[in-house]
Amino acid sequence: MPRILAIDYGMKRTGLAVTDELQIIASGLTTIPSETAIAFLKDYFAKENVDSVLIGEPKQMNGQPSESTPIIEKFVADFTAAFPEMKMVRVDERFTSKMAFQTMIDSGLSKKQRQNKGLVDEIAATILLQDYLTRKMI
Repeated sequence: MPRILAIDYGMKRTGLAVTDELQIIASGLTTIPSETAIAFLKDYFAKENVDSVLIGEPKQMNGQPSESTPIIEKFVADFTAAFPEMKMVRVDERFTSKMAFQTMIDSGLSKKQRQNKGLVDEIAATILLQDYLTRKMI
């Protein structure tokens, strides 16, 4: 069974998470510089069987688009142009960074480790993906 990949795209960094081949468990993959995302994904898709990609959709508390929406929409357009056959699912990413930071605290990471913004982005992508898997099973 092919994997599902989640992307938490940001201005500077992009967190990536992926499922196992049975699409049961989400795991952090890596964090990459955002400007390298398309090239990284081309290489990753050539090596791994991925059938769909989740891309976070930033929203404000009232459901309106956030200030980072234009940046994400440009990435979505670039992604669609580079991978026209890839199934893309947009998912609400509200609270994922806060949840990621709380996960780091709960898991006992030191204050210095919690300052690793790349790790926050990777965990946020993992939370996006695990939430999607949970909702898909219901």
